[in-house]
Amino acid sequence: MAQEKPGVGVGVIIQQEGRLLLVRRTNHGAGTWSTPGGYLDTGESPEECAIREVREETGVELGEATFLGISNDVHPDGKHNVTIWMAGAAPSGEPTLAAEGELDAVEWFAWESLPEPRYHSFENFVQGRTYPAGLGPDSVASE
Repeated sequence: MAQEKPGVGVGVIIQQEGRLLLVRRTNHGAGTWSTPGGYLDTGESPEECAIREVREETGVELGEATFLGISNDVHPDGKHNVTIWMAGAAPSGEPTLAAEGELDAVEWFAWESLPEPRYHSFENFVQGRTYPAGLGPDSVASE
């Protein structure tokens, strides 16, 4: 059955000491690297979703999450998501593989050495295919 409407996802940019926290996915986009994130639950704010997804996937607690922008992500397999990009602030705790059914790695990377392949939504962010246009590493890489 074809997807009826786009899903609404939240991607979370978490930086610490000049590095970005990434996860490697095992479900949709298996084997690709992305930021922590997931689907917005009914009644949940993007900020609440960002904090919840980061905790569920990595065990890291965020002090807050703030809006960065949006990407319109039509994946190569036809799946369509709209991703709300959030900046996660004041991360605490050591990242762990907390969602083993969804991920197989959690690691910090420097912006200049991001791993590949990248999940389609994250690649759109990295390439600045966002609203506002051009949002990406250069706009968020400073702490």
